[in-house]
Amino acid sequence: MIDFRSDTVTKPTKEMRLAMADAIVGDDVYEDDPTIKELEALAAKMTGKEAGLFITSGTMGNQLSIYTHTSRGDEIIVGSKAHIKNYEVGASAIISGVSYHLIDEVDGMMPLRSIKYGIRGQDVHYPDSSLICLENAHGSGKVLPLDYMKSVYELAKENNLNVHLDGARLFNAATFLQVDASEICQYVDSVTFCLSKGLASPIGSVLCGSKEFIRKARRGRKMLGGGMRQVGILGAAGLISLKEMTKRLKEDHDNAKYLAEKLHSIKEIEVDFSSLDINMVFIKSTLDFMELSEFLQEKGILFSGSRGKRTRIAVHNDISRENIDQLVELIKEFASK
Repeated sequence: MIDFRSDTVTKPTKEMRLAMADAIVGDDVYEDDPTIKELEALAAKMTGKEAGLFITSGTMGNQLSIYTHTSRGDEIIVGSKAHIKNYEVGASAIISGVSYHLIDEVDGMMPLRSIKYGIRGQDVHYPDSSLICLENAHGSGKVLPLDYMKSVYELAKENNLNVHLDGARLFNAATFLQVDASEICQYVDSVTFCLSKGLASPIGSVLCGSKEFIRKARRGRKMLGGGMRQVGILGAAGLISLKEMTKRLKEDHDNAKYLAEKLHSIKEIEVDFSSLDINMVFIKSTLDFMELSEFLQEKGILFSGSRGKRTRIAVHNDISRENIDQLVELIKEFASK
């Protein structure tokens, strides 16, 4: 099946599978898995942070960050469309006992004025504000510019708050901005990024921050059942993700633009060219996406069926231009019925 549903569906490369088979391993709870230690050190270096921590998923990374940065009863500032708020099962309330101050994003960015207004003052009636959460690249397909990141960070520090970055697609953002990931991460206190979104690892994310932050987060990881044993098998794939797969993401971005132009020629489809920063194409259509999804699946293509009028198409390491041409032709065939 050709899978356009998400970049989470990437399969590990042949090189990864061989590296996983040959990986040198140890017990990571004892911190003696050399492959994981190498991965964590490389991740820290690439993000410009002191230390890294291998974790099972981006959701775990976000929730560990919130848990580590906050105290129970705190309020954190989050975008209304953020992954942390909408797609992490309300974990912040359960694990950390915090509440949200939600701000509507504009092009993936919470307006600075709204963030400033959302920071609580010293009043006996208020919860304490302790953390601002950003997302870059944003789930809307937009990349946050560096000057915005800098402004948010400066505002946070003026008010004694920390900043966490949900960088699930951090390296897509860096590719779009044509900078090293560390240029983005200099404006946050912690960052988590996914190895399995577009970077083709089968499992895993890395959380990065100061040594003291990671020390505390490691305890939180153990509490959540995330302490793993001979996990260097996964770390071997992660090293290839960081050393090699991060360098090819522009190919996915270019393929997304190619797909967008092809879809633009279909009168029943409206492409959102304003949200085409990374490897995802957002479209509206008069077509029934659920029916289209069923049609495409019969033809060997997996497509995100949506009950609304808007959906997302993702390209990744396993998608070629030939696959894109095939998808577009089948959509034309469906539209002509």
